Amino acid sequence: MFLRPIVPCCQYCFYAIIGRMKKEQIQTELKHFGENLRRERTARKITQDKLAELAHLNIRTVQKIEAGQTNILITTAKRIRKAIGCSWESLLD
Repeated sequence: MFLRPIVPCCQYCFYAIIGRMKKEQIQTELKHFGENLRRERTARKITQDKLAELAHLNIRTVQKIEAGQTNILITTAKRIRKAIGCSWESLLD
């Protein structure tokens, strides 16, 4: 895919472009984390409901995390990792 370079016309546009790029990058990382979580969870035959119970989360929160629709705290990621018993690498790679 060819991306045309973005040239801002002023300082305000520059910061708007940078902010949007960061937001898109964060969104990509969240989706990637969610995909990894789903893969690890299903490999261990754990339902979303069971994961929510084990990690002390709401089922809807687990669904949003797997869909890449919400950002989470590191403490939440730690509870999820412990609940499914996988390595950090498998969740973050």
